[in-house]
Amino acid sequence: MEFKNIIEELKPEIIKSTQEIIQIKSVEEDPLEGMPFGKGPYDALDYMMKLGERLGFQSKNFDGYAGHIDFGQGEEVIGILAHLDVVPEGDGWTYPPYSGEIHDGKIYGRGTIDNKGPAISALYSMKALQLSDLPINKKIRLILGTNEESRWDCMKHYFSVEKAPSMAFTPDADFPVIYGEKGIIGFDLIFNTSKSVGCDISLLDIRGGTAINMVPDNAKALLYVKNKTLFFNQYRRYIEETNEDITISVDGENIIVEAKGKSAHGSTPEKGENAISYLLKFLGAVYSGECSICRFIHLYNERIGFKHHGEGIGCGLEDEISGKLNFNPGLIQYRDGKIILKINVRYPITSSSKIVYDGIRENLKDTPIQLIEGVSDSKPLYVPKDNVLVKTLMKVYQDQTGDFDSQPITIGGGTYARAMENAVAFGPVFPGQEELAHQKDEHISIENLLKLTNIYTNALYELTK
Repeated sequence: MEFKNIIEELKPEIIKSTQEIIQIKSVEEDPLEGMPFGKGPYDALDYMMKLGERLGFQSKNFDGYAGHIDFGQGEEVIGILAHLDVVPEGDGWTYPPYSGEIHDGKIYGRGTIDNKGPAISALYSMKALQLSDLPINKKIRLILGTNEESRWDCMKHYFSVEKAPSMAFTPDADFPVIYGEKGIIGFDLIFNTSKSVGCDISLLDIRGGTAINMVPDNAKALLYVKNKTLFFNQYRRYIEETNEDITISVDGENIIVEAKGKSAHGSTPEKGENAISYLLKFLGAVYSGECSICRFIHLYNERIGFKHHGEGIGCGLEDEISGKLNFNPGLIQYRDGKIILKINVRYPITSSSKIVYDGIRENLKDTPIQLIEGVSDSKPLYVPKDNVLVKTLMKVYQDQTGDFDSQPITIGGGTYARAMENAVAFGPVFPGQEELAHQKDEHISIENLLKLTNIYTNALYELTK
């Protein structure tokens, strides 16, 4: 079916709506009355509910946790699952991250790809179907969550009171079709420090990262250094040898060391440059004593730093379906005499969190680092390639793009597809396209926004036949 003319007429509205929702800073905050994840996520949800109603659909808000927008009729429901919350913006943006500015045919802002732009695209796909006057014999339901980037309490609440669709897709990953997703866990590695005996350098504080599922692009340490001249000389030699983005500044009697990296999604740590690892690599070059901090730095650099697949810490797992485990040190902090590392792991589909934890615990058994298991374990997702949902979406993708070479894939990312049975991820990132989720200068081209809308319109039409 050809929907491109209808979508072209909707183009100004699609662009305007995308800009407007990007301008809502929907980073999760402390709860408020009726706003379980803070004002920003609630405002984004409220915006979408009202937009859906203006477009002629029925909407329902589920206590500020989630909402849905309905079109069509019938007992069977075809779902689209999207989220409206975003990770923190980070630093270094060329254009303001919550402005929705357009430059060179691209809309810039946090959430343009992950996941507000695709959510708008899905909503206007429903509108395009409505305007087509084609018979729709099933109900199409756009389900919108507001804390996908953290605990998924939004989906837990929604599906506790609402029946799941018979099948669904989520526009929150890659094309062509994602039939498998790795398991996801988050946990802490804790190191109790003691007085830095034998060192001329004392660690007063260390901080890095903004979210556990992001590769940190900034990390810094506050040090007390007895011999500052020696320290400065060591720093200069280190920078001459490595050319890494590390700066130092004087703060009274203390020294601040700051490392810069490159942000990326926690499911693909190899695509980023982890500032925590760069910071600890430098500290390993200047700490020379036998203190507890020296021990921690050595262990980090030996077993964690720049090892993206857990191969140095006892969990270098791999399978044929989904490939290697992904290991991301997302946050570091210093509190009450303890260094706390928050780790995000994506483990292979045929593995388990128990195998991961057992491997790490065995690896660290003779060290002073303590493993604290996380409370959540997002189990792997697997939908066979011959499932009707996968086959239908794959055919739509091929017909609309002409790409008959790409095959269904698995990923390390976690999407709403695993919130229900018979669901998969479907776009929005095309093969070979740069991955911008969780990165500075996140953007979506207007061309791709319309292309997505066309693909999703055709997908919904085929699934409702």
